[in-house]
Amino acid sequence: MKTWNAKPGAVERRWYVVDAEGQTLGRLATEIADVLRGKRKPEYTPHVDTGDFVVVVNAEKISVTGKKLDEKVYRRHSGYPGGLRERTLREQLDRRPTEVLRRAVKGMLPRNRLSRAQLRKLRIYAGPEHPHTAQAPQQLENRR
Repeated sequence: MKTWNAKPGAVERRWYVVDAEGQTLGRLATEIADVLRGKRKPEYTPHVDTGDFVVVVNAEKISVTGKKLDEKVYRRHSGYPGGLRERTLREQLDRRPTEVLRRAVKGMLPRNRLSRAQLRKLRIYAGPEHPHTAQAPQQLENRR
């Protein structure tokens, strides 16, 4: 008996919508990463992008536990001497709330070309509206 592998052109993609209001950042990011990779499907193949599209709304209303709002720090560097910039999670949620969830999901994907293709299927919106109604996204049920 031969092992079956998914072919990139034969993958059926679905659209899911997730409401992030009141959900914990890390737990939501793991669920989204699993859907993007396709690990919820029986035809999951590690080296083929078998994942689905995910639309996240209300990203600005995501919650965290403990003192993370003031103690978790996002760092970036411009490449120049003294170019290190830091923002706390509270500042990052005020300025770019979508980037918080995007970076959390990106950290849970493998570091290769396949993960960059999977991350392109993630659409995050700060408010409750999204322009993907034509794709008829289904509500993503939580496994916990």
